[in-house]
Amino acid sequence: MRTPHRYCLKCSKVETIATGQDVWPAGWTCSACGHVVEQREGISIFAPDLADTISGFDPKVFANLARIEEKHFWFLARNELLVGLIKKFFPSASRFLELGCGNGAVLKAVAALRSWEHIVGSDLHPTGLAYARARLPAGVSFAQMDARHIHASDAFDLVGAFDVIEHIDDDEAVLRSMRACTSTGGGAIVAVPQHPALWSRSDDLAHHKRRYRRGELEAKMQRSGYRILFSSSYTATLMPVMALNRLLVRHKGDNSAVDREFEVSPFVNRLFLAVLRAEVRLTLRRLRWPFGGSRVVVARAV
Repeated sequence: MRTPHRYCLKCSKVETIATGQDVWPAGWTCSACGHVVEQREGISIFAPDLADTISGFDPKVFANLARIEEKHFWFLARNELLVGLIKKFFPSASRFLELGCGNGAVLKAVAALRSWEHIVGSDLHPTGLAYARARLPAGVSFAQMDARHIHASDAFDLVGAFDVIEHIDDDEAVLRSMRACTSTGGGAIVAVPQHPALWSRSDDLAHHKRRYRRGELEAKMQRSGYRILFSSSYTATLMPVMALNRLLVRHKGDNSAVDREFEVSPFVNRLFLAVLRAEVRLTLRRLRWPFGGSRVVVARAV
């Protein structure tokens, strides 16, 4: 395994990350140019000009998301799928970075999976990271950064981007940056919305740049230095419900049908959660679903 390094934001000076040291220590100062990484309430700030701007995502959404993520069937089932994939494909990974961790819903589940040497949550928006820090135990680090420019190399053996890169025009720049900060033999798990035909007002409100065609994400990851280990649709069992709701969104032309995706009755929430949990169990047995609202790809850094 190659030695992990970090890079100075200002002068690009390469600095070795010592064993047991945080990838981006609080108050890190460049030994070459003296640049001190800005700190806001204990969070390292690497892209201050973009912090909490509407750049692919509206930070005003975090407050509502923090409430919804704790109980909504889609978020709960997705967490179980992602944690299951980490256990299955990367049982010995010890250094984890999540890009676009937002409020920390997935990061919380990943942190509880095992004792990590390093676990870092990053996002463009400090607003989301403040919620995440309140959710996560001590020992989890946070960094505000542009996912296209991760200032480290060989620093992680697993990187996750869960419903993130569809918000970014140059998604391949993110994938290349992910690969550069991952040690060879490590891996990545990426989840995205799929099927352009499902595009609706929901995607507009989420500031999506695209929904992925089948095979598109896999090809981009391969070009970025990954070998695909597993790829499948998910939310396949609820695809008819999702497609119907998207049609209603287009027909009505307002946000009422969008709201219904998040504000469901307790009974419907329990029912859909049970359906998706059954789907997750089958997916983790390597069943590949040919269609579904989203796609998840697991890959090895080569």
